[in-house]
Amino acid sequence: MTAAGLAEGSLATLLLGHPAADDQPLLLTASRSLTAGEARATCRAWAAELRALGVVSGDAVAVRLDNAPEGVLAMMAIWAADAVFVPLNPASPPAEIEHALAATLPAAIIDPGADSASVRIRTLDGEHRRYDDGTAFITWTSGTTGPPKAILHTHSGYLELLDRVLGPLRGGGSDPTRQPSPNLIPVSLSLNSGIYNSLFGLRAGAPLVIMERFRPDRFAELVTRFGVRSVVLPPAAIAMLNASDVESLAPLRYVRSITAPLSPTQARLFRERFGVFVLNSYGQAEVGEVVGWTAADAKEHPEKVGAAGRPHAGISIRIVGPDGRELPAGEVGSLRVKSARMAAGYATGEQLSARIDADGYLDTGDLGRVDDDGFVWIEGRAGILINRGGNKVFPEQVEEVLELSPAVAEAAVVGAPDERLGEVPVAFVVDAPGVPPAADDELVALCRQHLVPYKVPVAFHHVPSLPRTGVGKLRRPEIAALLPS
Repeated sequence: MTAAGLAEGSLATLLLGHPAADDQPLLLTASRSLTAGEARATCRAWAAELRALGVVSGDAVAVRLDNAPEGVLAMMAIWAADAVFVPLNPASPPAEIEHALAATLPAAIIDPGADSASVRIRTLDGEHRRYDDGTAFITWTSGTTGPPKAILHTHSGYLELLDRVLGPLRGGGSDPTRQPSPNLIPVSLSLNSGIYNSLFGLRAGAPLVIMERFRPDRFAELVTRFGVRSVVLPPAAIAMLNASDVESLAPLRYVRSITAPLSPTQARLFRERFGVFVLNSYGQAEVGEVVGWTAADAKEHPEKVGAAGRPHAGISIRIVGPDGRELPAGEVGSLRVKSARMAAGYATGEQLSARIDADGYLDTGDLGRVDDDGFVWIEGRAGILINRGGNKVFPEQVEEVLELSPAVAEAAVVGAPDERLGEVPVAFVVDAPGVPPAADDELVALCRQHLVPYKVPVAFHHVPSLPRTGVGKLRRPEIAALLPS
């Protein structure tokens, strides 16, 4: 234990050891501000309350709070009590909450209190699970191609992940004495991306500005008010900004895109509209961010906008074919990653070993290629690839073309069974508001303009909305269930 009573290397030190003076604002919203001193005092008080309720080292504590400073404080208080943080999305239906509790077996839960600045901490009845030393928190896979899995993250592993990304940024020529601009948190603190974004800002020594929910106009307002120079956004938020009436994002200079591959079209449009370069990235919850852009890459290779970036230090990438052999540069195959930093496994007791090959490379389940300059390009998920009579169709590529139409707000493409070809692409389209819907022949013509014939959908279904995860990823099994029988 450290002198402050924390386990060595605890993520709680990111708040309790933050460089901000006690009277400096540290956790902010559009209407509230907590100083570093207030945040540290609350964190210690809630940690003491958890211990008084009988929470001991290795116990899990669930948190079901809306986006607010209290979400960050609860997370830090759990770590200050040497317990394991289990985030719950307050917007989830009761059945999902019960599933998460059954999978993780926490000893206590932190719920909203009588007002927005208070919480209710209580113990939970029934069986509790005690986790290994060093376990920090549990997050969930996205659930885009199957049921979400609960992933175990360690304090040391996550600190290494943060420093892996921060290292090149700190060494990119910026003034180390310059006060970091506030880190704007535009996604839920119950999601891995929200947790990462918060810890990234605190590790960089920055204050946090927390949005209750993402809205393009409110996002632009907060960027201007707090002088935000860089921010982390999921692709869905970038697409929303591209389609919005927002005119300026000054003084924003860089956006780091996380959680899913960002299409080159959206990245270019964002740069053209707002004069802001998107630093793309790629990672998985099990291994963290493994590929990304640096400011130097953005200056030297602007023509590669849309690529996921190059591997971070300590990361090895392989692209392999169906026979397991490594493919040369430019060829698309299974993307595999080797890193010293892997998740500790799954809360259910499953290990990652089933997905790791004999050379220690994790099969990501994604398809990609590496160009001659070492940039990684993500082509799609192996599990959603459509095989049309032996011709491979990447749904994301077709979706990107369909969304070029001003009449299409969003699109999803899935494979439908076909007796002759095995499967064929079928599109589900959400019509853009205020614009006459596009006729099927217009969408076919648009696709033929940009795609080879076998990638053109054979049918189009207009739907009011598409099911998505909390960070905007399409829930493809639910979309495929919409196919006519």
